[in-house]
Amino acid sequence: MGHLAKHFDINFQHHDALHDARTAGLILLRAIEETGRDPAEWIRFCNYVPSDAPIRREGGEDGPLTGESIVFTGALEILRKEAADLASASGAAVEANVTKGTTILVVGDQDLDRLAGHGKSTKHRKAENLIGSGQALRIVGEADFMRMCAV
Repeated sequence: MGHLAKHFDINFQHHDALHDARTAGLILLRAIEETGRDPAEWIRFCNYVPSDAPIRREGGEDGPLTGESIVFTGALEILRKEAADLASASGAAVEANVTKGTTILVVGDQDLDRLAGHGKSTKHRKAENLIGSGQALRIVGEADFMRMCAV
């Protein structure tokens, strides 16, 4: 936070709760101002787990998704960790990347700035290629995933 405070010329004292809270709020306001994203978009963006921080879960023994292997891409309305826990509790294994073993790709909102000119994430494009080659793989949105988990 110190680097961002310095960048935005915000007076900041490390390890002071009041300064931490004030500075975090001012940084968020500056981010909104400079990017044009509204607060809801920033909340979704902050819940995004980058691909270099993979979340994996073992599949449960019983549930509506037993035997499925799920991968998430994009920003979800719920935390990625919560989505992975829900999938596992519903019986599915959760993997970090799309592979030949993937059976469901859950697609959240995509940040176009992160897609390097593509309309879809690398995971999404790989899933479509696997489907094209005959793999039994479904691509679903977050709302459908939630219904599949019977939430």
